[in-house]
Amino acid sequence: MPHERSGRATMKDVAALAGVSAKTVSNVVTGTAVVRPETREKVGAAMRELDFVPNLSARGLRNGRSGIIALALPDLATAFSADMLHHLVEAAHERGFAVQIEETAASPERERDLVSRARTHLVDGLILNPIRIEDSVIERDARLPPIVVIGEVEQHSTDRVLVDSRAGARDVVAHLIAQGARRIAAIGGDSRAEGATATSRLRLAGMHDALAEAGLEPEPDREVDTLPWNMSAGAQGVRELLTRGAAFDAVFCFTDSLAVGALSALAGAGIRVPGDVLVCGFDDVELARYTTPDLTTVSFDRADFARATIALLEERMADAAAPVRAVAVPHRVVTRSSTTRHG
Repeated sequence: MPHERSGRATMKDVAALAGVSAKTVSNVVTGTAVVRPETREKVGAAMRELDFVPNLSARGLRNGRSGIIALALPDLATAFSADMLHHLVEAAHERGFAVQIEETAASPERERDLVSRARTHLVDGLILNPIRIEDSVIERDARLPPIVVIGEVEQHSTDRVLVDSRAGARDVVAHLIAQGARRIAAIGGDSRAEGATATSRLRLAGMHDALAEAGLEPEPDREVDTLPWNMSAGAQGVRELLTRGAAFDAVFCFTDSLAVGALSALAGAGIRVPGDVLVCGFDDVELARYTTPDLTTVSFDRADFARATIALLEERMADAAAPVRAVAVPHRVVTRSSTTRHG
């Protein structure tokens, strides 16, 4: 029998539909107590069915918080950012938070604006993804509100959730070498470039690690860094390698978006993948499974990453004096047709 009610749904309505107490529903919404995952899922399903919206303003009056967190990513246009954003917002909503979203691009002042909002209690905490520690507010401000940094920027001032980019790059390049590649090009990193991002430094270092382990020397003419890291830049990177006359039998692209562009440019130049050149990416976005050929890449569980980020932020908001923590999410190389030669 359908659940009948009149007016806006209440916590009691949700509790009745989920078969739990109103206190359990409150714990799910506020995150003030641990709730078993299966119970949390039942409560969440009841909330969705009843279109229940937590009263965040009332919650804020009780605990001095707004119920809102802010999330800033450098480039919202990439496939990786869209996927990461989806999982972070879902994880935040599971814990009863609303989310403000900002694109920082190459503008550190946008980070500073978010910090100001947190100091004036317009938001309870921040999730930041700086591209360079040198430019970040984290490096320039000792009075930080609750912050969790995601991504490759290495620092010890705030909590951090990361994937080991250097190890991931080393593993996927080692896979290319195991497939017989010896002249491996990089699109996304250049050892001669000034002002490199944290991600480009680490992924290039990981590539160099794999080359050194195989007794191979890096070749600067096979390294290209074109910004921003989108599909157009990946295509431009291949064209730059061909213009230089660089000999290469594999291409490690520092993101899947770069790899999609590289596949297009290689096909346009009559270069077969994987027959002539192997190609791999990093991130395992959905598109990687639907390219021609489908793309070998470095994968990690985005949902686990998002949940770890929100959990760390909640812990920091509850205890500003707790020791700084770093959580590494495991990665793996997903092998697909772009690096698999037959015959």
